[in-house]
Amino acid sequence: MKSELRIKLYSYDHRLLDDTVKRIIKITEEIGVGIKGPIPLPTKKEVFTICRSPHVNKPSREQFERRTHKRLLIIEGNNAEVIKKLKSINLASGIEIKISL
Repeated sequence: MKSELRIKLYSYDHRLLDDTVKRIIKITEEIGVGIKGPIPLPTKKEVFTICRSPHVNKPSREQFERRTHKRLLIIEGNNAEVIKKLKSINLASGIEIKISL
């Protein structure tokens, strides 16, 4: 059975997310480990509706939305060197990473 490392990245800014994915791919290419991805996962869209003036103009509302972009990377044949390099990578603020074996 092959061991693989699954990395899920989450961010509100897709450009920041893509830059981080490129850096991870560059690290894996330097080590010489196989990689699948980046696989774009469905974007989560949250819409918030707020009353502008709760007392006078009830129908006057304002809408805001927040989109969470996600990417999946699968690194095949993980070893200690890959994990060590991934732990030392500097992530930009606003990016969440989840690593699972």
